[in-house]
Amino acid sequence: MSLSSGPKTATTTPGKKTPFWVTFAAGGVAGTVGAVITCPLEVIKTRLQSSKFQLASAGPSVSMSTNGMGGAVAKPLMPFGIINHVYGTLTAVQKVAAEEGISALWKGVGATIVGVVPARAVYFSTYHKGKHLIAEGTGWGEADPRVHLTAAALAGATVCTATNPIWLVKTRMQLQHSGQPIKYVSSLDCLRTVIREEGVRGLYKGLAASYIGVAESTLQWVIYEHLKKGIAARNTLHHVNHMNQQEQQQHKNNNLIEYFGAAAGAKLIAAIIAYPHEVLRTRMREMGSNIKYRTVRQTFTCILREEGVGALYGGMTAHLMRVVPNSAIMFFCYELLIHAYDRLSVN
Repeated sequence: MSLSSGPKTATTTPGKKTPFWVTFAAGGVAGTVGAVITCPLEVIKTRLQSSKFQLASAGPSVSMSTNGMGGAVAKPLMPFGIINHVYGTLTAVQKVAAEEGISALWKGVGATIVGVVPARAVYFSTYHKGKHLIAEGTGWGEADPRVHLTAAALAGATVCTATNPIWLVKTRMQLQHSGQPIKYVSSLDCLRTVIREEGVRGLYKGLAASYIGVAESTLQWVIYEHLKKGIAARNTLHHVNHMNQQEQQQHKNNNLIEYFGAAAGAKLIAAIIAYPHEVLRTRMREMGSNIKYRTVRQTFTCILREEGVGALYGGMTAHLMRVVPNSAIMFFCYELLIHAYDRLSVN
């Protein structure tokens, strides 16, 4: 988040805009911190979204049925039951740790970091710069939700296109487990093998589903900016400008905590609404899925027909457990760094 997967109206002193390089650096650092801390849940989420791992980890919370092609598929007994999702997440964590070791929970972290640093740096800075340009070009003003929506959509599409090969490698690495032959020995080996066996186009599998996912980040931004606007309005009501320097500093620190909660809430709402695209993207990136899962529409139809609606929410608990705190941590770090630059530039 994820793309997810950055905020703001970053301004230092009144009338002074935060430099592009500051938002770029802050986005990269913030994204890295969040990604490393929550990587284990990213691995579990990817496994639970995969058709291969779902079958292997089927337990009492799933039933088996045929797919009409002679194969068996796992179908949740409670498609939307929170108990079912929690059970699946805990089972996956236990299974990976027991069979592959704790280090397996950080599989693909190299590709994740390589992808997160430029992705978040570009995303935050592009959103921030785009918001200024769109506001100036349209005359809507930076507080206008239309500006937030357009800037977030453009930033999201740009990052998706640029980083899809990295996320494909990460997905392939995370789907490998001890119960199957290891095809890729490293992220670099995975990259070379995909190009050799599937061509450059193979690196862009799941891109269409990623574009659909831009709606999630766009919605998240609109909600987050709205919540930030509410915080700013309350500050005005409380006459922050009339506080002494110490009081203003304490108030800014409190705002950072509120931004943490705002980011978590915005991500939770957006992630639940847009979650099925995560499953579609993972299926389209699976090894050997180039025949079964070809397009977004065909993959969506295939999953519904063979596994039911519940399969579109496979791994959602693990996903929410990762992206919500990840988003909160990332946005908090971003705002904290911008806040630090604010103080240094004033001094």
